[in-house]
Amino acid sequence: MAGGIPLRRRGREIAVRYLDHLSVAVRMDGWRCVKFYRDDRFPFSEPLLWIYASGVAEDVGVVVGARAVRGYGWAYCEVRRGRTRFLFPCGDVNAASERVGRLLRHRMFPATW
Repeated sequence: MAGGIPLRRRGREIAVRYLDHLSVAVRMDGWRCVKFYRDDRFPFSEPLLWIYASGVAEDVGVVVGARAVRGYGWAYCEVRRGRTRFLFPCGDVNAASERVGRLLRHRMFPATW
């Protein structure tokens, strides 16, 4: 326990804070997002953020989590069926938002890359 808060809960609160910051940044870039933070309503154990394109390509998206990563502190990671892929350290939310935007544009228009 750290400061009276169980470490697991504290880590969850940190992840939610980082995902909230990312959700603001990606919305400012024109993307939409849905927060899946409550573990009693959803069948996964960590808070996740679904970021997707608005308009015609609403089926194109990425699921992002914030995780403690050795050597980086906290990092945004793409979460895919039990596997994760490092996206960007949580310290620079604007750069992370830009990385997510590039990933989504690539998925929407794969022939142009």
